[in-house]
Amino acid sequence: MLISKENRKAIYETLFKDGALVAAKDFNAPKHSEIDVPNLEVIKAMQSLTSKGYVKTQFSWQYYYYTLTDQGIDYLREYLHLPTEIVPATLKKAARPAAPRRAFGEGREGARGPRGDRDDYRRKEGASGDFKPEFRGGLGRGRRE
Repeated sequence: MLISKENRKAIYETLFKDGALVAAKDFNAPKHSEIDVPNLEVIKAMQSLTSKGYVKTQFSWQYYYYTLTDQGIDYLREYLHLPTEIVPATLKKAARPAAPRRAFGEGREGARGPRGDRDDYRRKEGASGDFKPEFRGGLGRGRRE
């Protein structure tokens, strides 16, 4: 399918920026939900990249889910003339805040001390030795006695 260069570039830029793209299976939609491009052109451009092995396609509940492969990242980086420092959002590591360090000697309970009220039920003794539970069948079922 013939796709204008500006539309193809908009599709590829969005795909590279996010690392993934979602398109509804609506070939008559005037625009894609995220890009100002006809939805059919988005689907066909992704179909072309899929056949070249640059994108993986997953289809579920009337939506196409496209994810970039490593070869696709290299291809789009070359096509869009981007430096190697720029990577898709799917490959960026989320910065995790450092966990506060515990002082030496603080165990499971931490600085708050033991939680006696929560563990008390485990320390209680079992039933007395003369306890004999009686189990009867369900009411209204089977033979009555």
